[in-house]
Amino acid sequence: MKIEDKLTESILNGIKTLYNQEVPAKMVQLQKTKKEFEGHLTLVVFPFLKMSKKGPEQTAQEIGEYLKQNEPAIANYNVIKGFLNLTIASDVWIELLNRIHTDNQWGIQKADDNAPLVMIEYSSPNTNKPLHLGHVRNNLLGSALANIMAANGNKVVKTNIVNDRGIHICKSMLAWLKYGNGETPESSGKKGDHLIGDYYVAFDKHYKAEVKELMAQYQAEGMNEEEAKAKAEANSPLMLEAREMLRKWEANDPEVRALWKKMNDWVYAGFDETYKMMGVSFDKIYYESQTYLEGKEKVMEGLEKGLFYCKEDGSVWADLTPEGLDHKLLLRGDGTSVYMTQDIGTAKLRFQDYPINKMIYVVGNEQNYHFQVLSILLDKLGFEWGKDLVHFSYGMVELPEGKMKSREGTVVDADDLMEAMIETAKETSNELGKLDGLTQEEADDIARIVGLGALKYFILKVDARKNMTFNPKESIDFNGNTGPFIQYTYARIQSILRKATEAGLSIPAVIPSGVELSTKEEGLIQMLADFTNVVKQAGTDYNPSILANYAYDLVKEYNQFYHDFSILREENEALKIFRLALSQNVGKVVKLAMGLLGIEVPERM
Repeated sequence: MKIEDKLTESILNGIKTLYNQEVPAKMVQLQKTKKEFEGHLTLVVFPFLKMSKKGPEQTAQEIGEYLKQNEPAIANYNVIKGFLNLTIASDVWIELLNRIHTDNQWGIQKADDNAPLVMIEYSSPNTNKPLHLGHVRNNLLGSALANIMAANGNKVVKTNIVNDRGIHICKSMLAWLKYGNGETPESSGKKGDHLIGDYYVAFDKHYKAEVKELMAQYQAEGMNEEEAKAKAEANSPLMLEAREMLRKWEANDPEVRALWKKMNDWVYAGFDETYKMMGVSFDKIYYESQTYLEGKEKVMEGLEKGLFYCKEDGSVWADLTPEGLDHKLLLRGDGTSVYMTQDIGTAKLRFQDYPINKMIYVVGNEQNYHFQVLSILLDKLGFEWGKDLVHFSYGMVELPEGKMKSREGTVVDADDLMEAMIETAKETSNELGKLDGLTQEEADDIARIVGLGALKYFILKVDARKNMTFNPKESIDFNGNTGPFIQYTYARIQSILRKATEAGLSIPAVIPSGVELSTKEEGLIQMLADFTNVVKQAGTDYNPSILANYAYDLVKEYNQFYHDFSILREENEALKIFRLALSQNVGKVVKLAMGLLGIEVPERM
C-alpha cells in the first residue's frame, strides 16, 4: 500500500473519531511538503473546518495529534497556518525502499491482453534528402513517447509514413538523370540519402539560374518584376520536365518507375543507417505511393454519401464551416491527390491492419490546422478513433546560427550532427580524464553513448510544444541539466557498487529496518517512489520532458547526498548497507528513466 493511501485511511478515521463525520477519500488532499518546511507530506485542513467548527491551526493541531497517537507511520508533525506537515517514520521509508528494491521494473506497467492499442506515427521523411535536425527532434520525441505509452500498460505500434512520391521526388530524379553521369552510392562513397539530397540541391540551383535568365528576358520585353517572375517560373524548362516526369510516374511509365525505385532504394539504405545510429525503430512502415490511391477511393466514397461536394472543375471539397473552419480541398480538378487525401488513405490502411484505440501523430506545429481538419474528416468517414486522434505537436528546432533550408543545402544532416556530437564527447571526455585507463574500443563506445545521450537529452528535456535552439557545446557538459551529467552520476554509482563487491559487501534481498535516516535519505526514497507517478504523468500529458527533468532532479539530489554522507567509509555497518542499497536503487531508476527516453547509460566513465 502506498504511504499516501495508508495516511488517507488514518485521516478519515481521525475525522470520524474527532468530529463524528464520515467524509469521502477525495476530500483528503495530501501533497509533498515544500522544501522550506519540515516534513514529507502536507495535509490541507481547510476542507475539514466546517466539521471541526474551529480555526485552521487548531484543526490541524488536533488531526496531527490524533495521527501521532494512532498511526505508527507518523513520527512527528508541525502546523503552518492551515497546513499540517507530517514527518514519516524511518522504518516506513525503509519498507518503501524494500518495495522498490524487489521490483526491477519499478514504475513500469506491462500491457496485458486487454490493453488498448496505441499507434504512434513519427519520422515521416521525404525520399529526396537525408534526415536533418528537425527530423532528429521528431524521431526522438516519437520514440520516447512510444516507450512511455508502453510503460503505461498500452500495446504500442510504432509507425512511419514515408513521403516517396510527388514533384519534390521528381526534382531529384531529373537532376540525377541530367547531371549525375550514372553516379551511385558505391561509386561516390556517399550514403544514398546524402547523394540524392545533393541532386535536390542541384535541381534548385539550375532552376533558379533558368528563372533568373528568363526574368531578365521578360523584363527586357517590358514586363514588371512580379509578372516576369511568375511567367519565368511557369515556363522554366526544368520545372516543366519535372512536372512531365510526375505525370509519367502517375501513369505508371515503366522507365520512370524503375528509376524512382532504384533511387528510393538508395535512400532507404541510408535512412536505415541513420535510424540505427539514432536508436530508433518502427514496427510498420507505410509509403505514400501505396496510400494516396486508397485516399482517393475513400474521398470518392464520401462524395457519393454526400459528405463532400464537387466544383465545376471536378475538384472535390469538404465544407467545414459548420465546424467553424473553411472549405477544404480533397482532390484537385485533374484528379491528383493532396496531403489530406494521402492521410485519409493511410488511416484507412492502418485501421484495416490494426485494432487501433488511439492514434498519435508526431508532427510539427505548423501542421496544427491540418490535423484539426483530418480529425473531423476521419470522424465523418466513420473511423472510430478519428475524433480522438492526438496531434502531438512540437515546435521548431534551430541551431544558434539560425534557420535551415534544405533546397539551399544549408541543412544540418542528422548523420553529420550525430558524428560531430560523438567527436565532441570524445574530446571533452579526454580533456576531463573520463576515458583514462580504458581500451580504445571502450573509449569509443563511451564517446558514442555520451555524445548521443547529450543530443537526445538536450532535445527531450525541453517541453515539445516550445521552439528550441539546440546548442551542441552546451549539451556536452558534465555539470548542470545535461545528459552527460546524469550518465556520469550513473557510472559513479556503478563504481561505488563495484568497490563494495570488491570489499566483500553484498546488498541483501531485504534491507533491514531500525536504521535512523537523514532527511536527505528519506527525500531520495520519496523521489524514487515518485517515479511511478512521473511515468504516468508523462504518458497522460504526452510529455517526455517530465521524465527527463525528473532524472536530472534525482541525480542532483543523489550527488548532494554523495557529497554530504559517507557510503563505503560509513562505520555503522547497517547504515553502510542501507546507503549502498539506496545508491543501487537510484542507479536502477535513473537507468529506467533514461531508457524510456532512448538514452543509454555507461557502466563506467
